[in-house]
Amino acid sequence: MGPLIRLIAYSGIGIIFFFVPVTIGGRSTILLDHAASAIAANMRPLAVTFVCALIAWGAVAPFIRGDWNRNLTATIFSVLRVLGLVLTLAYLLGIGPAAIFAPDMLPFLFDKLVLSVGLIVPLGALALAFLVGYGLLEMTGVLVNPVMRPIWRTPGWSAIDAVASFVGSYSLALLITDRVYKKGKYSAREAAIIATGFSTVSATFMVIVAKTLNLMGSWNLYFWSTLVITFIVTAMTARLWPLTGKASDTSEDEALPAGTGRFAAAVAAGMEQARNAPPLLSLLKATLIDGLRMASLILPSIMSVGLLGLIAAKYTPIFDWLGLTLYPFTWLGGLAAPMDAAKALSSGLAEMFLPAILLKEAELATRYVAGVVSVSQVLFLSASIPCVMATSIPLSFSELLATWYIRTALSILIAAPFGAFLIAMGWLV
Repeated sequence: MGPLIRLIAYSGIGIIFFFVPVTIGGRSTILLDHAASAIAANMRPLAVTFVCALIAWGAVAPFIRGDWNRNLTATIFSVLRVLGLVLTLAYLLGIGPAAIFAPDMLPFLFDKLVLSVGLIVPLGALALAFLVGYGLLEMTGVLVNPVMRPIWRTPGWSAIDAVASFVGSYSLALLITDRVYKKGKYSAREAAIIATGFSTVSATFMVIVAKTLNLMGSWNLYFWSTLVITFIVTAMTARLWPLTGKASDTSEDEALPAGTGRFAAAVAAGMEQARNAPPLLSLLKATLIDGLRMASLILPSIMSVGLLGLIAAKYTPIFDWLGLTLYPFTWLGGLAAPMDAAKALSSGLAEMFLPAILLKEAELATRYVAGVVSVSQVLFLSASIPCVMATSIPLSFSELLATWYIRTALSILIAAPFGAFLIAMGWLV
């Protein structure tokens, strides 16, 4: 198979899996969601066993490897993952206080969230092999190269980081960013902009958010508008403190080959990747292993951090206090019950799924905003913030918290009127 055929055919398969809605059994959604739902419904014992195995491995692996105490962040999250395993066993065995067995606590976390994530992430990893392995990623990077510097103040090749995050994972994007920064191809400011502006959750996780908020009927609209809003917010935060305070020795952009148009160069870059890509089965194996590894890390964290966040939201005033700082923006955005929305959206600092969980019964405009903000905030304590702090990118914990707040506020102000417009036009259902 020639490189151009591989580029078109394999990338097309990835696009079909992620972005083409298909109606099966009267339900319209993407094939990835259909597959996960079918497994969860028709093979539940197998699905539960599989997810529990991932949770168990995520909890014990750091202790087997001996890296659970390499730093404070690793220690904290190793303990939280063990707690996630304990909570999973407690739920399945029906052991524990009645409060955590309320329908909106462990039952929701495991049945509606963890089970879906545990199936969709590995399945999504297989689909991602087609989407990112055969040139589409590289072709996209070349095409958007001219807009990166003027809009986001980052070099053209940072487009690879941005696309890798949305179609792959924030951990992959952060790994790319850290490596490029260490090589001196990013300045401190550029690396900070990329790490806090592009390294958000992947399309795979966005499916879970959309399912939780009952937005899958408008999946493509939700996905693409969230991508655009996230990058608009990044363009704004790149010009605000604390990112503007970072060293800004600007790197050089890569030039196109002489006499080559941008589209031709983009196709050439895509074909080069398709030509040098490993065989399909090897790539599927590698991406599946990455997906299983990521799922094993995130699933026990969802159980522990998710439950702690839900308990904090239900029984403590923590998010009430934090929500007060976001209330002016939910009010200006015209959301129904703006104080309740502000409190729920503030919980995204603990775990990006929490706003979706807390607002799953809200009216449509608020659910849309929650779905957008969950992604466009980029930073959250259960995963992405520790990942950033584990890199060599010079961002302090306080700077990350400040960036989270600014991104959340801006996301609300942009998503709320845009969501209202989409509803008024009848496009968002």
